[in-house]
Amino acid sequence: MLYKPDWSEAQRRLTALWHGALCERPCIQVTAPLPDVNLPPAPEPADDEARWLDPAYLAAAARRSIAGTWWGGEAIPSMLLQGGWVNCLGGRPHFTPETIWFEQRSVDFNQPSAFRHDPSSPWTREYRAALEALCAAAGWDDFLVGSPGGLPANDLLAQQMGVEAFMLALLDQPAWMERAITQGARDQIAAKHEYQALIRQRHAFWYGNAGWMPFWAPEPYNTTQSDVSCMLSPAMYERFVVPELDIVGADHGALWYHLDGGDARQHLPRLLTLPYLRVVQYTPAPCEPPNGPEHLEMYRMIQAAGRIIHIDLPAENVEPLVRELNPALLLLQTHCASREEGERLLEASRGWV
Repeated sequence: MLYKPDWSEAQRRLTALWHGALCERPCIQVTAPLPDVNLPPAPEPADDEARWLDPAYLAAAARRSIAGTWWGGEAIPSMLLQGGWVNCLGGRPHFTPETIWFEQRSVDFNQPSAFRHDPSSPWTREYRAALEALCAAAGWDDFLVGSPGGLPANDLLAQQMGVEAFMLALLDQPAWMERAITQGARDQIAAKHEYQALIRQRHAFWYGNAGWMPFWAPEPYNTTQSDVSCMLSPAMYERFVVPELDIVGADHGALWYHLDGGDARQHLPRLLTLPYLRVVQYTPAPCEPPNGPEHLEMYRMIQAAGRIIHIDLPAENVEPLVRELNPALLLLQTHCASREEGERLLEASRGWV
């Protein structure tokens, strides 16, 4: 890997992590800025849609961002292609400098669900071109492109129906909603396979998380979430979300799950019974303390079930967690002010286990 000369060593450690084993020190992903990177700045995108989908801009931005970063420990050179959100089951996306959101849609419950993947939409075609450009910029293995980004059907329906309408429909039209969510999940899996086939013959890293919460495993796996689950009871989660998780988990047989905030933690006991669940990533809500010692009880619960915990946290919280948790089921992601600081952290971590 061009931007990570020690990639084979990182692969060895991440493979051991995947199997619940420890190699000398815990797996820690640490990044730091590299000064004096001799690359021109990426061209300013023409508008917000181009910021997320313009192939030339994204390829240039990826090269500059990745080349300007030190990827220490198990950190994986990559860039999040958030434009994958436009694979939105037929919705209409809108773009801002910070994110992508979707127009709300009316629903006719007397008709089959219209929440279906549309491979011919202009945004789908734009995303395909962006993915191809990023793959070309990465070459065979310069950096990780990974699986196409996207949202699960349950979150997409909530965003496009509006949360209040979505919640009422779960109560008033449960059978219709079950069918819509599971069909949407199958469509999202089919779209992911289409994009993976596009890059699989030209890029080594056709699966894996890129950018926001990068993760690599020695075998293919899927990723998903349910942000709307913070508003669902355990019974509703069982009926409307778990069937989608079963579809996604069955596709590759292993699942990395993003658990978003304290209100979603009520579903953790059920999640930990799913045989295909391998990794839980936790993001605290803005009202919660950052990942660190305040959440030890939850981390221990995840590890006691034999699952890996993957968390993004401040550098000062790395040592306390390594000392308190099972390092064989732990992947910590952090950032340091300099490469030298990051190297000291990695070396010190050998003495914490």
